[in-house]
Amino acid sequence: MSLTDHLVARIRTEGPLSIADYMGDCLLHPTMGYYTTRDPLGAAGDFTTAPEISQMFGEMLGLCLAQCWLDQGQPDRFVLAELGPGRGTLMADVLRATRAVPGFRDAAQVVLVEASPTLRKAQAERLAGEDSAWRDQVADLPEGPLYLLANEFFDALPIRQFVRDGSGWRERRVGLEGEALAFGLGPAGPQPALAHRLEDTAEGDLVEICPALPGIAAEIGRRIETHGGAALIVDYGGWRSLGDTLQALRAHQKTDPLETPGSADLTAHVDFEAIARATPSRATAMTTQGVFLERLGITARAQALARGMDETTLDAHVAAHRRLTHPDEMGNLFQVLGLHPARANPPAGLYP
Repeated sequence: MSLTDHLVARIRTEGPLSIADYMGDCLLHPTMGYYTTRDPLGAAGDFTTAPEISQMFGEMLGLCLAQCWLDQGQPDRFVLAELGPGRGTLMADVLRATRAVPGFRDAAQVVLVEASPTLRKAQAERLAGEDSAWRDQVADLPEGPLYLLANEFFDALPIRQFVRDGSGWRERRVGLEGEALAFGLGPAGPQPALAHRLEDTAEGDLVEICPALPGIAAEIGRRIETHGGAALIVDYGGWRSLGDTLQALRAHQKTDPLETPGSADLTAHVDFEAIARATPSRATAMTTQGVFLERLGITARAQALARGMDETTLDAHVAAHRRLTHPDEMGNLFQVLGLHPARANPPAGLYP
């Protein structure tokens, strides 16, 4: 049975699925899900993340967290966590860069939150020799000061979509047209979670909510506010959702989200306002990735790394720096939000 067959059978039994249920099966079905069956990263995969483009990305974020640790009194034991760590490249770069910060590595307990067995294996290989542990979800992290990274994690969480209908909403769902998967709309009704959106939407507008996001953000924020620490959340999205942002990527190209389920990455833009609303800690202003990295000194680091490079290596290095920071590339597409205790300063490069 293919994943399409499974979904068709499920729809015939249960009725049309929410986008969240559809995404959940496509991404995390135990035997046919996208993340449970493959390594999606790199040139041979379906997409490339910032840590795979250049070591500078992880170095900047790692040193930013290390500065937060110094500013908060250098706790002698803390959790250094990453959500959705890909191949482990970001964490490997963070650990290498922070070796220069006395005491930081000795105090850090490295924990990776990862659901994919395939990616856990890749992470273990990349972090061989490091004292690392894995957890299934944020709630499983050890209690204590938390210094956390989430790069392109929230965009992969399943979403629900609603279309404004008068003073109510109709949920967009995945059903059937004959034997084929197709989008449709459910009946109109109130949605308490979207009561605040009646003030800024019009008839026919589509908004997205991520059911898992508030709980995850609240748990991260609780730990940071209670025990200290900081979180750096980097993703594509904006401040308050509006419009259909569900997309599928296969072989680095956009494709139909309903075509060959389980063979493409499904994501949606992150609503950073929803994270800020959910966390009990302080949240910084949303800042573009390019501005954030420049404030942290990525250009100076790029210049230092460039010394002694041959022409071919230098060209690739310059292109990587541009891709991470330029407004026409990832610089403006990706946003950064920091979480920190009310009693502490925001992470470097971010402002209240």
